[in-house]
Amino acid sequence: MDEREEKRRELRAKAMQLPLTPGVYIMHDKSGEIIYIGKAKALKNRVSQYFGSERNHDAKVRKMVSNVDYFEYILTDSEFEALVLESSLIKQNQPKYNILLKDDKGYCYIKISGGDWPRLSAVLQKDDDEAKYIGPYLSFWSIRETVDAARKIFRLPDCNRKFPRDIGKDRPCLNFYIDQCCAPCRGKVSNEDYNEAFLQALDFVKGGSSTSVRELTRRMEQAAEELDFELAARLRDRINAINKLRDRQKVVESSVPEQDVFALAQGESQTAFEVFRFTGGKLTDRESFLTEGTEPDPEARSGFLRQYYAMRDRIPPVVTLDGECDEQELVARWLTDRRGKTVKINVPQKGSQKHLCDMCHNNAAEYLAQRSGLQGRDASALDELRRLLGLEKSPAYIECYDISNLQGDENVAGMVVFENGRPLKAAYRRFKIKTVEGQDDYGSMREVIGRRFGEYKTKQAEGDNTGFGRLPDLILLDGGRGHVNAVQPVLEEMGIEVPLYGLVKDDKHRTRAIAQSGGEISITSTRKAFTLLSTIQDEVHRFAIGYHRQQRKKSAISSTLLSIEGVGPQRAKSLLKHFKTVTAVGEAELSELERAPGMNKPSAKRVYDYFHGENS
Repeated sequence: MDEREEKRRELRAKAMQLPLTPGVYIMHDKSGEIIYIGKAKALKNRVSQYFGSERNHDAKVRKMVSNVDYFEYILTDSEFEALVLESSLIKQNQPKYNILLKDDKGYCYIKISGGDWPRLSAVLQKDDDEAKYIGPYLSFWSIRETVDAARKIFRLPDCNRKFPRDIGKDRPCLNFYIDQCCAPCRGKVSNEDYNEAFLQALDFVKGGSSTSVRELTRRMEQAAEELDFELAARLRDRINAINKLRDRQKVVESSVPEQDVFALAQGESQTAFEVFRFTGGKLTDRESFLTEGTEPDPEARSGFLRQYYAMRDRIPPVVTLDGECDEQELVARWLTDRRGKTVKINVPQKGSQKHLCDMCHNNAAEYLAQRSGLQGRDASALDELRRLLGLEKSPAYIECYDISNLQGDENVAGMVVFENGRPLKAAYRRFKIKTVEGQDDYGSMREVIGRRFGEYKTKQAEGDNTGFGRLPDLILLDGGRGHVNAVQPVLEEMGIEVPLYGLVKDDKHRTRAIAQSGGEISITSTRKAFTLLSTIQDEVHRFAIGYHRQQRKKSAISSTLLSIEGVGPQRAKSLLKHFKTVTAVGEAELSELERAPGMNKPSAKRVYDYFHGENS
């Protein structure tokens, strides 16, 4: 027994002596540093789980457990007291293996540069320069969005050029051609007109869109009365630009005046959290977080909420989640206690609030994709599939199998692999069925799965984790419950613990559901997962059919050309390559056969006699 296994058993023995009461447990490494803090309703049950079978834990938990040298615990009178104490201790100690969220809510400012051609920008701190600053503000995201909107509406530059130094020195950038910059660099905008637009932009960021529209409307009407139609037209265009921006912002308006919306997306080894914060029904801030490791969604939401609000002074009356939260009532009570007023946790199933959760989830998936090198669409589809099937982690490596034959003849199978939502063609494999006679799809599928994972066992024994030595995150079969029920015992007998599902088609040969041993799961309502599964099923069908046709073609050759004395596989292949078809070979003259590549006169005569003799 190695030292690590001995330590694990020692810690498990100590954990089994803990009481079945609420409390907080604190894990230490060899140096005495706190590396993890958790709470439990029953300390004995929770802590002993860490030191049981490693199969029950993800990579992050296994790594944490391998570094635990000893643990201590604090008893509490209730689970609620344990939650409060856990949050306080995590904030104080910042343990390595807890979800660590840094409180980056520092102050930010709107910077107004000096000179005759001033600029607007959002900055995180003041510099020792001649610029003026408006602020401080708490949300850098909202300030940055406001400044960007002001620059686009009032057509102010956001490049690094200096004016008047760079006027007339270079061509304008793309923003000029898409009507988002007046391009002072062209030298056709007066300093007076530029400063007029700049002051209006400054009013916009200070007073908001409603104030700006009222003032601009007043000035437009005044210009029209004074017959200054050019100025009135410019002001009208700016009013229209502000109104268009407001229309776009209505997409993310909330019917609940003050709330925070949370969503998560999980990858193979990381979890992304997205937060939309609404004040006055408007989206005023958003934050993105990425944490190592994956947990079941309810546990991940619960842990994230507790640490997020341990760092925040502002807690809204409504917290909206994209799914269920572990210990939801307990967390709501803790938030209520921190806020001093009632906090409701809401999990919408339909309507505008569900739409906000979906939008928040898409942003979480996009953030996860950016950090893991995926496409946002693929990350979102895989996370949707994970939720649909109730998988512990996103299925980054998927294998799908299909059987193809013609009334039991030329029985073959194809296996396709999708990695991170995309075909991994180098990993595709073809199987010629060896042990099954006739049309027996169930038996054929059992043979293929047995051979594939037999190779896995062999490669694992050799220490090879490539190709068949890699275990998939999900196995899909082109078929229904019958296929799943036929194959599941094979996996269980071999000790392979991989989720197994079937892909079911409708009468128009379109993917409509996922089959499991106990029934079916409809996929038509999960758009991205539906598209991914349909693509996988179409691809495996194409691949298997292609191999089947290839085998039939070989069979046709063997039943004709290969049956001629003196014609072997290589000569038959050369004949087909030269004449294109078996029919053309049969219609060829003797002299043509003699001149064909790889042929000699005796062989050519036998081929000619075969097709033109009495028994042809």
